[in-house]
Order: sequence, then structure tokens, then C-alpha cells
Amino acid sequence: MLRRLSLLAGLVLLVSLSAHAQDKAEFFGGYSYMRVDNSPSFNLNGWELAGQYKFADWVGAVADFDGHYGSPSGTSTSVHTFLFGPQVSWPGRVSPFAHVLLGGAHVSLGDGGGSDTSFAMAVGGGIDSRLTHGVYWRVIEGDYLPTHFFGSRQDNARLSTGIVFKF
Repeated sequence: MLRRLSLLAGLVLLVSLSAHAQDKAEFFGGYSYMRVDNSPSFNLNGWELAGQYKFADWVGAVADFDGHYGSPSGTSTSVHTFLFGPQVSWPGRVSPFAHVLLGGAHVSLGDGGGSDTSFAMAVGGGIDSRLTHGVYWRVIEGDYLPTHFFGSRQDNARLSTGIVFKF
């Protein structure tokens, strides 16, 4: 009897903890497109992953990572960013959000073109739409993403879409 009561108490505790932590964290993964502002400008395709911990229903801290790849003018090119910062959102079935993320970016150019790392930031936002409990579709995320590779500034644009899991 005591064993069953302990098991029941443990189960109630687990359920209450999971209910309390509900929608405190989210994970996003999806497709990403980057327009690189260079001479000449070019397009890269890739992925974006982001995690957020929410301090309140409307504000959280985000860690954002991406990779974009292509071969403009026949040169294999990859750009990766690692960004961190605050995000505000309007909780609901359709949830708009905005963020300012700071961090770094790394570019690699194939065929002996070298590589460089620079400060980067992303200023933007988007819209998440609920598909089912805990699963959202990031309809669009758009960011202004400036970098400074090889001594010159690039004013890049990034667009992403994918799935968000909230738990």
C-alpha cells in the first residue's frame, strides 16, 4: 500500500512539473535561404536550428545556428552563423515574434579561396502558426544579417521556414 501511494505521489509530481514547464522551451529546425550582398550578390541554401528558453510567456533567450551552401561563380562557398540574444513573442495560435541576435559568422571558400570569421547579428522576426498541441509551423522568419568578411561589409538577408516544437 505504501509503495503504491509513493508511486502515485511520484506520478503526480512528474505531471505537475511537466505542466509547470509547459511551453518554457522551444526548438526550431528548418530550411533557410540567404541572399549574400557581395560583388556580385549571390544566393545560398541551407538549414537553421534554434532553441529558446522562455523566462515569461512573451520573452526568452535564443541560441541560433545555421549553415548555407552554394557555388556562386563556380566556387564552393559555405557560411555558418552562431547567434544569441533576446526574443519577444505574442503567445497564441498565431504567434508573431521579433529578435535581436549577436554572435559570429564564418565563411569558407573552396578551391584555395580561404576563410574568414567576423562579427554577425540578426535583426528580424517572423510568425509561428500552431498545427497541433506543442507543434508549430514557422511560416516565415526574416532577418537582416550583416557580416564583415575579408575587409568588406555584406548586408545579407536570411529567410527561413520549418517546424517548431514547444515543450
